[in-house]
Amino acid sequence: MKIINRYLCKNFLGPFVLTFFVALFVLLMQFLWKWVDELVGKGLEIGLLLKLLFYASITLSSMAFPLAVLLASLMTFGNMGERYEIVALKSAGISIRRLMMPLAILSLVISLVAFEFSNEIIPHASVKLRMMLFDIQEQKPAFNIDEGVFYYGFDNYTIRVGKKMPDGETIKDVLIYEHSRHMGNTTVTYAKSGTMKMTPDKKYLMFTLYDGSYWDESAYASNSSPSNRAKYPLTRATFTKQYKRFDLSDFSAIGNNDEELFQSHSTAMSLHQLNNKIDTLKTEIKNLAHGSSNVFFANLYYYNTIVKDDASVDTLTNTRTCDVSKVEQPEIMSQILRRADNMVRSTLFSVRFSYQDMSFRTSYLWSYQIEFFRKFSMSLACLLFFFIGAPLGSIIRKGGIGIPLVITVLFFTLYFAISIIGEKIAKNSPMPVWFGMFLSSFVLFPICVFLTYHATTDSAVLSPDTYTRFVDRLKKIKIFHKKSNENTPTLP
Repeated sequence: MKIINRYLCKNFLGPFVLTFFVALFVLLMQFLWKWVDELVGKGLEIGLLLKLLFYASITLSSMAFPLAVLLASLMTFGNMGERYEIVALKSAGISIRRLMMPLAILSLVISLVAFEFSNEIIPHASVKLRMMLFDIQEQKPAFNIDEGVFYYGFDNYTIRVGKKMPDGETIKDVLIYEHSRHMGNTTVTYAKSGTMKMTPDKKYLMFTLYDGSYWDESAYASNSSPSNRAKYPLTRATFTKQYKRFDLSDFSAIGNNDEELFQSHSTAMSLHQLNNKIDTLKTEIKNLAHGSSNVFFANLYYYNTIVKDDASVDTLTNTRTCDVSKVEQPEIMSQILRRADNMVRSTLFSVRFSYQDMSFRTSYLWSYQIEFFRKFSMSLACLLFFFIGAPLGSIIRKGGIGIPLVITVLFFTLYFAISIIGEKIAKNSPMPVWFGMFLSSFVLFPICVFLTYHATTDSAVLSPDTYTRFVDRLKKIKIFHKKSNENTPTLP
């Protein structure tokens, strides 16, 4: 049996590793398709892109594990069934249940590895990935000033270069608009020629302009009164040489953010951190609910102790209550109604604010609970997919990559669709969060039991030969009835 176990594990691990990286590649392409608009045109280095893809592949590996287990188990038992190895082993007294045992243990190990991976490694990679994506989103497009095109990459400046010489530094017919005063194009600089160079530390872009003019009408534009505008005429100056410096820090902002800003996200936490955060949020929501329920009583106490203690009100009655309909003085009635209205408005505002705060914290609680149960559901999916792939492979007896790949896509699509539905249920319904996150597992479990039972009992329910023979019998019955109708004599 040791030789058979090694043979099974060898046949399983090869397709598993290959399928894992293929699935990871497909998921990575989906990630790139989603973020392509943020990555293109910003002059990102190859090393930075490879680092981004590395962190993205780690975060996506939790979905690649179950997919790889399903396809590997299908291919392993499908190849063995196609080569009649399963039939030979059965004739030697080795059942399907015994053949599935070593690979079931291996799948359990893979599930535990996937759980530890999602609990310890993926949170750190998620922080790095979110930090890099945020930096890339904040980074401006790659610095590139073309000829005859207005360039808006610098804050508060618009630059147009008429012509760039082949050396890439000498420029002609330079026009610079400054908007730092936020009053329109009130400051304009024009130069016949100049040079454009970066500082050695690449933090600034230096423009050296020659033979130009400078116009400034900001003082004139800042005065709305025509009489005052006459006191501030247009300022104009000429120069033979002028320097202008532009900050390039926004073009290389990668890695300037603190990791602590992204560690509060649910995907960046381990199981222990998520559990602590969930307990904290539950306590906060409970305190808010208790506090909001006391708002009305607090305002009522204020009304009874402050408003009703007013001398003008106490003269009406010696009790703590007052019948407004019996108040005859209009001033006192107006005072009572005004204070009651203020109390109602204050109560409504407090309750509305508490409700919004509770809704905000509840949405965060759901996100943390969803991520908490996701770590278990994705690991459990590895084990469930094995008990789908292994018996189904032994039943269909088709190896290779074609049919197993089609079946894998169908089952994984079903699992992924149910997972999305379950996550929606976990967020937007009174059902418990764990029910929504394990809904896909609840659906897959009966399928696992059904396939495993029929595979281990050699049932012919799912055998292709059974349906082929059934179709052949139907054809024979149809042909028989046709011939019998032809031989039946017709009455004159």
